[in-house]
Amino acid sequence: MEFGLIGGKLGHSFSKDIHEQLGAPAYELKELLPEEVGDFLKAREFRGINVTIPYKETVIPYLDEVSERARAIGAVNTIVNDGGRLIGDNTDFGGMVALLRKIGIEVAGKKVLILGSGGTSKTARAVAKSLGAVSVNRVSRAKRDDCITYEEAYAEHSDADVIINTTPVGMYPNGDASPVDLAIFPKLSGVADAIYNPLRTRLVMAAQERGIPASGGLYMLVAQAVLAAAKFLAVCDEGDYSGIGSGSEVEITAATERIFRTISGEKQSVVLTGMPGVGKTTVGKLVAARLGREFVDCDEEIVRRSGCDIPTIFATQGEKAFRNLEAEVIRDLSAQGGKVIATGGGAILRPENVANLRSNGCIFFIDRPIESIAVAPGRPLSTDREALEARYRERYPIYCATCDVSVAGEATAEEIAERILSNVLS
Repeated sequence: MEFGLIGGKLGHSFSKDIHEQLGAPAYELKELLPEEVGDFLKAREFRGINVTIPYKETVIPYLDEVSERARAIGAVNTIVNDGGRLIGDNTDFGGMVALLRKIGIEVAGKKVLILGSGGTSKTARAVAKSLGAVSVNRVSRAKRDDCITYEEAYAEHSDADVIINTTPVGMYPNGDASPVDLAIFPKLSGVADAIYNPLRTRLVMAAQERGIPASGGLYMLVAQAVLAAAKFLAVCDEGDYSGIGSGSEVEITAATERIFRTISGEKQSVVLTGMPGVGKTTVGKLVAARLGREFVDCDEEIVRRSGCDIPTIFATQGEKAFRNLEAEVIRDLSAQGGKVIATGGGAILRPENVANLRSNGCIFFIDRPIESIAVAPGRPLSTDREALEARYRERYPIYCATCDVSVAGEATAEEIAERILSNVLS
């Protein structure tokens, strides 16, 4: 290995994508068991590595030198092999600072709760203190000397101003979980989640729904990777990691912004909602072709999985069975990211579907007036004009409330696709 990432489970990692965009000569993801970490480090067969959960503390005894910042935090996420000497540092600190600034969260003079007790939580604590937080508490499921319990957080710190999540709760593939109920914290002014897959966790969505500035951890991931790459320059050959030039502050910031936009754009799905007959499938195929992405029609996927058409599902199993199949399909497609997804007309009726679609997607509502939507066969809940109009009245407010962007639907499919693309590519 020349450069790479070590950790427990790395199937969800975006690090390889990021480092390749930075010009890494070769970047590998290496999953290690706890008993393998020591032998890997003793062999010293790498030039530079990043370290992630759960080994940010484990690696420290095997290092020849640890930066003052990393030692104070008690966690290392970047190791450089300088002529056989392993030097550890912590670029998560700079990544966390960059994320808070990106969100616009002001920490000075605020009470901060940090969820989790691992290496990233120690980094978050150091960041919060360095930025002038008046009170910082780490929260753990089990009582320990340097952490409070969740019960204590709820009872004694419901006046917290900022929450930073460093736990894996809400991470892919268990994206329907949240570490805390934000209703308990009415004074919140900001939420940062170190999780980057999915792009928007349930915690982040709950904050945004309350009008609280919030973001997942993708920007932090990119920022810490760029800072790590700057460390790797010391052991690089000429031309390696050319994406950050000489590693100056200006070049680091520019590379972070560029790669964040690229990665977030690649990972975010384009989701189309709207009444049956508004052209979601036709528009979706046009958008997918332009973006070079896979197009998936949820109704077609339901038919494929069930082995029968939708009217038959309704007739033989009922609407509830259909909605359960639909929810399963949406959950699976949403978790993958980077697709163009056309949903069924009633998909937005279940909040769980909307949450799953928003976790890795931007929802575009094709808003076409009911007068221009034709009744068509094969739609069990809108078999005639009266039924279609009833569905429209029921669903229209939900379409508006659940979309990120409303797109006027009185146009050709090509024109609607261009409107969506102009938003996606801007």
